[in-house]
Amino acid sequence: MVAHSLPRPAFGPAQALHGATYVVEASFRRRDLDDDGIVIDIGAARSALQETLDGLRYRNLDEHPAFEGVVTSTEVLARWVADRLAESPVTDGLDGLEVVLRESPDAWVSYTPDR
Repeated sequence: MVAHSLPRPAFGPAQALHGATYVVEASFRRRDLDDDGIVIDIGAARSALQETLDGLRYRNLDEHPAFEGVVTSTEVLARWVADRLAESPVTDGLDGLEVVLRESPDAWVSYTPDR
């Protein structure tokens, strides 16, 4: 759950400050399983995702230092989360990562950073 405004005409009524609730999913890819027979330690992946999201929860993104001067569209937020996960040591050795932000069951975006 975040608050933000999208101050451009393309966003219509969402130009005003409003709340948004996202469901965030992360997918991890590896060409082959590691020596333990896994793609990633799912507990460590979950912790890395939670840590990343903790910096956004219940925040007004218009006041968040990482988004100064940035329109925080769902796509921008998906990229931000994916980039933070890609920097995490838990993703070392992976061949791919994708983050999906769902605004509703009918509306979502995904972002895949270069690896």
